[in-house]
Amino acid sequence: MAPEPLTQRPLDLVYVCYFLSHIPATVILGTQALYPQSESLLPSAIARLPRMYIEMSQDPLIGSALGLISSRESSTWFVSLLAVEVFFQLPVFIIGTLALRKDCKKIYVLLLIYGASTVTTFIPSLAVLFSTPLTSPETIAKHIVSVTAEQKVMLLSSYIPFFLVSLVMTIDMAARIYKLVHSGLQAQQATKSRWRHNNDLLQTHAAI
Repeated sequence: MAPEPLTQRPLDLVYVCYFLSHIPATVILGTQALYPQSESLLPSAIARLPRMYIEMSQDPLIGSALGLISSRESSTWFVSLLAVEVFFQLPVFIIGTLALRKDCKKIYVLLLIYGASTVTTFIPSLAVLFSTPLTSPETIAKHIVSVTAEQKVMLLSSYIPFFLVSLVMTIDMAARIYKLVHSGLQAQQATKSRWRHNNDLLQTHAAI
């Protein structure tokens, strides 16, 4: 049977768009944060994108991981999350996109794992963004990592939607898996009931 078109599955369409939008950022920002020498392997226009992004946003997470705002040693925890993103999440983006386009239900478990782990990693990241002070003469004088009000709004408006999509995906996939398991158990129970009924009929006929 042909799969239901992606356009008729709104949530799956959102997930596919989410995955596709994540791939470039992971490849460009994640790989350079994990392996700074990779900058020399990329086209100069692409290699400059992280610096341009930091100059525009002053993102304390990516900026520290790249060593552009503070030392990389101070953001070891976030660099480790970027490693998870590159080596686990990036393959999920590709596999998930292909599977959802085919309406393959076998992908639900992997997407549940992805969603739950991503929501967990977003929480400390959002905590850092919320707690980052606004730029003032004091933060400048003391060389404290800070952002302007406009930059904080921009950062939160880019991070929070990804967090919400991951949260919705986690709940949605858990519900889908529960529904499939419940349907399977009902079918199994119905098969057992029919088997008992047929067995009782055979025994009744044998007794007659």
